[in-house]
Amino acid sequence: MTDELDMISDELLEILACPNCKGKLEYDKESDKLICNTCRLKFIIEDDIPIMLTEEAEKF
Repeated sequence: MTDELDMISDELLEILACPNCKGKLEYDKESDKLICNTCRLKFIIEDDIPIMLTEEAEKF
C-alpha cells in the first residue's frame, strides 16, 4: 500500500519513463524528484506534476 504522503503513486511510477532513454525512473522521496540513473537526470515535480522535459532536468 502506498503511503498517503508519497507524492508519486506506485501506479504512476510504473507507467512513467525517462523521456530521453525511455528507461525506468525511481522516485526520490527526500528531494521529491524522479531519477533516471541511466541518463543521470533528475526531473522535478511541481504541484504534483512531474516535469518530464530533458532541458528542465538536473544532471547528476
